[in-house]
Amino acid sequence: MSVKVTVDKISDPAQFGRVAVAMGGSSAEREVSLDSGRNVLEALKARGVDAHAVDGIPALLDALRTDHFARVFNILHGQHGGGEDGVLQGALEALKVPYTGSGVLGSALSMDKTRSKRVWQSLGLPTPKFVALPRGADVHAAAKQIGFPLIVKPACEGSSVGVTRVFEEAQLDQAVELAAKYPGDLLMETLIEGDELTVGILGRQVLPSIHIVPKGAFYDYNAKYIAEDTLYLCPGLEGDAEAELRALALAAFDALGCQGWGRVDVMRDRAGRNWLLEVNTAPGMTSHSLVPKAAKVAGIDYQELCWRVLETSFARESVTARTGFTESRIPNPESRDSKGGAQ
Repeated sequence: MSVKVTVDKISDPAQFGRVAVAMGGSSAEREVSLDSGRNVLEALKARGVDAHAVDGIPALLDALRTDHFARVFNILHGQHGGGEDGVLQGALEALKVPYTGSGVLGSALSMDKTRSKRVWQSLGLPTPKFVALPRGADVHAAAKQIGFPLIVKPACEGSSVGVTRVFEEAQLDQAVELAAKYPGDLLMETLIEGDELTVGILGRQVLPSIHIVPKGAFYDYNAKYIAEDTLYLCPGLEGDAEAELRALALAAFDALGCQGWGRVDVMRDRAGRNWLLEVNTAPGMTSHSLVPKAAKVAGIDYQELCWRVLETSFARESVTARTGFTESRIPNPESRDSKGGAQ
């Protein structure tokens, strides 16, 4: 199949049709998703979009059959009832309903941190040394292979759920016990000590990086969603270092087959080397979230950000709705300023 694309933008909210904002769900990140979803829903409605909240995948599939939604803004987070692991994407592809964010492959690969890292390794992209830990694996032998300090975490969770920094062997069993409370295998990797950075991607636009400075030891769940004393420096780097980081983030995003929008998390060690951690294919959109902060620095307010993310669903619609040679008009999220006018 070949696709000829004529770039355009959406100016009339009616062009989106009836939009389902998928939120909540039953993953470990349900509460964060509900918070994100409420904000997205309010922003889209404020811009005149006919948007409606739908809680979870089963309710969404029922609604698609009965309420004739034209497209889905996916702000479900996580796996196993969240919307980031490829399951929802597969269902929407089968129903030929366009949606925001990455497709089946990009979503599934990004949710599985072990396989993400294997892809990056194969392409020579930097990621911390790691060992995959199937249930029942010898974690002490793995720790000797990695060396301390290290990180233990679920291989397929987000929002720092189940993550522990381990500095000595006496802490290892407790860290594994915490991570094992969540579904799937575990992952052990080298703890990179340095600066925590993240880079948002919107269409093909790479947003300014953010240097995250938590009050505590690291950027855990509390620092992400509850604490008010976390500092966010944007852009996180300057000059060539910033350009290099943004290029690496886009390469990592593309390597996993991601599209639409997302966020790439990176550690920068004391020597100034960047190390890829993970890609988030449906990033948070709460008051504490990072993509809205970076977008604001780039001149894109929250309502405009939600609009542009929703615009990206047209790119998938043009490809999946037909076979053969297609000429499509899809929105270009970089072709307007923050007020919706052409640049």
